[in-house]
Amino acid sequence: MPTYETLPRFATDLDRLTPQQRRRFRQTVAAFVEDLRTGRFRPGLRVKRVQRAPGIYELTWSMGAGPAGRATWEYGPEHRPGDQHIVWRRIGDHDILNQP
Repeated sequence: MPTYETLPRFATDLDRLTPQQRRRFRQTVAAFVEDLRTGRFRPGLRVKRVQRAPGIYELTWSMGAGPAGRATWEYGPEHRPGDQHIVWRRIGDHDILNQP
């Protein structure tokens, strides 16, 4: 099971989301964690590197009406041998990519 941590900015961003947007993120993370275990991300998660930000990735999903949801993250040092460690950096819409 992967481990994770959140940066303070992520927590602030998360508080700004509606309950429905947070629920959609949690659903997306369930698929993300499953894919971390297999080592291959499904196309629907739209995981890709953030341009001009080495080592940072974005995860994109539908938040229903309005812009797509995005979260930025990076791999951190393992906390348990053999388990990926994820550092969640930002969450919101496309604007978070200005400071991922």
